[in-house]
Amino acid sequence: MFQLIKETTKGKARLGKLVTDHGTIPTPIFMPVGTAGTVKALDNATLVDKINAPLILGNTYHLYLRPGIDIMDRAGGLHRFMNWPGALLTDSGGYQVFSLSANRKLESDGVIFKSHLDGSRHKFTPSNVISSQRNFGSDIMMVLDECPPYPASKNYVRQSLDLTHRWARDCYDSYTSSTDRYGHRQFLFGITQGGVYPELRNQSIRELSEIDFDGLAIGGLSVGEPAELMYEITDISTDTLPRDKPRYLMGVGTPVDLLESVARGVDMFDCVMPTRNARNGMLFTRNGIINIKNAHWKSHFESADPHFPSDLCRNHTMAYLHHLFKAGEILGLQLASAHNLTFYMWLMKEIRRHIAEDTYDEWYQGMIANVGRRIQGISMD
Repeated sequence: MFQLIKETTKGKARLGKLVTDHGTIPTPIFMPVGTAGTVKALDNATLVDKINAPLILGNTYHLYLRPGIDIMDRAGGLHRFMNWPGALLTDSGGYQVFSLSANRKLESDGVIFKSHLDGSRHKFTPSNVISSQRNFGSDIMMVLDECPPYPASKNYVRQSLDLTHRWARDCYDSYTSSTDRYGHRQFLFGITQGGVYPELRNQSIRELSEIDFDGLAIGGLSVGEPAELMYEITDISTDTLPRDKPRYLMGVGTPVDLLESVARGVDMFDCVMPTRNARNGMLFTRNGIINIKNAHWKSHFESADPHFPSDLCRNHTMAYLHHLFKAGEILGLQLASAHNLTFYMWLMKEIRRHIAEDTYDEWYQGMIANVGRRIQGISMD
C-alpha cells in the first residue's frame, strides 16, 4: 500500500506514495475534509479538475447519523453516493463522540452517546465502526480510539491508552474477520495516543506497531496545546513510528503546521481549516494570510495571488471577492474555498518537489516566514 521513495539527507522529511484501488496518492499529502459526504461549498468536478485532490476525508459519526448505514449500503457505498472518483479515508468518529463529553458514556466495549441532531442514543463499538466503514467502502478506515482532552493528567491519559489499545486490537480483529466491499481493497490504520507525555506516546506506538495495521496515525494533537508542544510530540512520535508505513497527523493544520510537521517526518494531513476559514473570509497565499472582508481590499483589482498556477485564483480580483462577502453571496464562499484548497495542494506539491530535490530542509523555514504572516494592507510585497 505504501512505498517510501526518498528521505532528505539532513532531516526527516519523506517522499512516498499510497497505492489504492482508486488511485496512487503522492505523499506528503493533504486531505480536504468532506465530513458529511461533501467538501463544503465545492463540487467534485472542482475538486478533481481544478484543485487536483486525489484523496478526501469523510466522517463515520456524521455519515452514520445521516444519511445512515442503510442508505449508504443501498447506494453502493460512499464513492457512488457522492459520485467521488478518487480515494476516500473515513475517520471512525471517535473524536466527534469524545468532543460530546457531556453527552457520552465510556464503557469497556465502546461508547454510548447522544446524537447532536435529535438527542437519540447510540453506541459505537470497535466492531460496528469497522462494519460501518466497510459499508461506506472507504479506501482507508480508522480504528475507534479515545482522544484525551488537553490538558489531561498523566494518570488519565495512561488509563485512556488502555482503552484505546484494547479497541485497536478489537478493530483489527473485526477488520480481519470481515471482507472488502464494492470490489476494492480497504485498508486499516491504527491511531496512537498518549497526550503530551513522551513515554506514553512511545508506549502507544510500540504496542500498536505490533498489530499489522496498514498505517499509523498520530492522534490527540491540535486539541489546544501550544504549537511548539505539538511539534515536539510529533517529532518524538516519528522517531518511533515504523519507517515503512504511512504516518498520518490527524486534524492538522495551518500551512505552517504542515511545513513543520513534514520536516518531522509526517506523510498525511487533514484539517477543516482551509475551507472553514475560507467561509469566514480568510485566504491563504504564498505571501501570507488575508482577511478578504477587510476594507483594504475593496478597491484592490488584482487576484489574491496573481502568479498562482490556477485559473481559480487568477480570474477574480480581491475587490470582487470582498464585494461577494459583503453582499453575502454564496459564490464568495465557493471561490474562497477553492482558492484555499488550491493553495494547500500547491504547497504540498512544492513540498514534494523540494524533498525530491533534497532541498527541503533549506527551503521550508523561508516558506514558513512567508505563509505565516498576516497581510494588513494592499501591498503584497
